[in-house]
Amino acid sequence: MHLGKSIRMERLMNRTTGNCIIVPMDHGVSVGPLEGLENMRRAVSDVAEGGADAVLGHKGLARCGHRKGGRDVGLILHLSSSTELSPHPNAKILTATVEDAIKLGADGISMHVNLGDPSEARMLEDLGRISGIAGDWGMPLLVMAYARGPKIPDSLAPDVVAHSARVAAELGADMVKVPYTGDMDSFNRVVEGCCVPVLIAGGPKNDSNKGFLQMVSDAMKAGSRGISIGRNVFQAPRPRLMVQALSGIVHAGWSVEQALDVIGKE
Repeated sequence: MHLGKSIRMERLMNRTTGNCIIVPMDHGVSVGPLEGLENMRRAVSDVAEGGADAVLGHKGLARCGHRKGGRDVGLILHLSSSTELSPHPNAKILTATVEDAIKLGADGISMHVNLGDPSEARMLEDLGRISGIAGDWGMPLLVMAYARGPKIPDSLAPDVVAHSARVAAELGADMVKVPYTGDMDSFNRVVEGCCVPVLIAGGPKNDSNKGFLQMVSDAMKAGSRGISIGRNVFQAPRPRLMVQALSGIVHAGWSVEQALDVIGKE
């Protein structure tokens, strides 16, 4: 691996465990200023002090979320965008470059690809091109790979999720983010079919702390190398404690009950 990429990967993934907790904060472009992200600097501080390994977002995150103190946290610049106001919200287009990430001091970049969308061909072309440029600069690439389109009746079907992860890895991702398939056996097959670290997405806000933490625990047991979860973290009543609980599961192998002791059992 390129030395620069190895160094940057160590800023994104825990050196001891090889796992990571990434908190995406890219929602402002897609859906607007969600609860929990009104003040970006405070949101970053909360998850950083809780022990997150990295935050992820658009160029505005670097500008509005930068702190001059507190615990350090990795930065992943998100390169692709769309909004829910568009008639084609699943058609992601590039709105930043690898060079932008370097200028902003980012430790990695990310892209979102929706397989099955009518614009899939362009998104895959963008992914292939950006992964090549990222490789030249030694910049780690996280790919959010989802299946969303008219030919996909179930985006959580294990074979669909496995295909999505494999596409991202084959086209140059250093880490892949996919939905959890719902059980350990099927998710283990996703992991086994992907030669780079697989992280799970969080999806919509979960009303049950226990159910959410159980999903994370099961995913880790199935071979996930961590999480890339936003709303279930920054919209938690106490985001710092939520990250501490997640860190216990992801980095220390805590049980769900141990994690619940940190944030409460509601």
